[in-house]
Amino acid sequence: MRLLHTSDWHLGRAFHRVSMLDAQAAFIGHLVTTVRERDVDAVVVSGDVYDRAVPPLSAVELYDDALHRLAELGVPTVMISGNHDSARRLGVGAGLIGRAGIHLRTEAGRCGDPVVLPDAHGDVAFYGLPYLEPALVKDEFGVAKAGHEQVLAAAMERVRADLAARAAGTRSVVLAHAFVTGGAPSDSERDITVGGVSAVPSGVFDGVDYVALGHLHGSQIISERVRYSGSPLPYSFSEADHRKSMWLVDLDADGAVAAERIDCPVPRPLARVRGDLDDLLADPDLTAHEESWVEATLTDEVRPDDPMAKLVDRFPHTLSLLFEPRRTDTRPDATYAERLKGRDDHEIAEDFVTHVRGAGPDEDERAVLRAAFDTVRTDDVVREVAR
Repeated sequence: MRLLHTSDWHLGRAFHRVSMLDAQAAFIGHLVTTVRERDVDAVVVSGDVYDRAVPPLSAVELYDDALHRLAELGVPTVMISGNHDSARRLGVGAGLIGRAGIHLRTEAGRCGDPVVLPDAHGDVAFYGLPYLEPALVKDEFGVAKAGHEQVLAAAMERVRADLAARAAGTRSVVLAHAFVTGGAPSDSERDITVGGVSAVPSGVFDGVDYVALGHLHGSQIISERVRYSGSPLPYSFSEADHRKSMWLVDLDADGAVAAERIDCPVPRPLARVRGDLDDLLADPDLTAHEESWVEATLTDEVRPDDPMAKLVDRFPHTLSLLFEPRRTDTRPDATYAERLKGRDDHEIAEDFVTHVRGAGPDEDERAVLRAAFDTVRTDDVVREVAR
């Protein structure tokens, strides 16, 4: 069976205030063309179809167009919700849509209920594990500790139990939206940390033939059977070195995997340039970036006058301007942003405790801080889903 593995469409998202709707439409067209021309048997979409729980109408219309075009091809599609999606909204009408060959898996309780597709060698069972917010699904899975590893392990127990009851030789594909150990994150993924931990070991998925992952925006191979497709388009300058693509996966009669990367159309390359303003404006080596989307970091000791206007004269698509003057963070005039760069909320809170009382938090106090941040993050998820 030939699968096309994609994820993290983030329909409705902009890139530094530049609309990506046309680029997203071009990607959908590329996806449909690839399905038709490469004789794809099934499409898997591993979450974050939309960029937010209540997407704009333009994004919903593009999603609707994608479903109609895939259904017209007669190629089954299996799709799960991600941490950016509203699982309940995405799953509306799943039963009816399933009759057209578009199989939505957005409910945690259906992890062990596969979409079964036959080929010349027998059945392939597709198990959809939507994003499992630990605090919201721990009761469904009966786990004592609300952590990513615990709820995913419980979901996979249901997968393996169902698979064991099926005919010998049934092959299996799992769709999951998670941060798996060994994956490299970028700046454009929403934090899913719980209890100071966001990653789960890849061993959680042992026992299946292929794991189609979503969440991380870079295409990555965790193992031959466990892969991220990555997002089809860039959503932050941290993705400047990414090769945006999908995985074309062939699953043979014995469940062996062969995979090929299919490049996605990107409207413009990304470039990150750094240096004094005058150097950036004169450097001949930067000519190649004059039509790129540019993030410029200026290192001048004194902030230049009207730097954005000057940069745009040479790099018309400059979207981000940062300042990092040539000085160390230990200088008393280091800015607040410079002192906080690269630090997460928990680290900042610990530094504040150290600042106000002269000593950092002990382990019990760190646990209280972690619990507080987890509660706030979970409350944000609950409020967004309820909108």
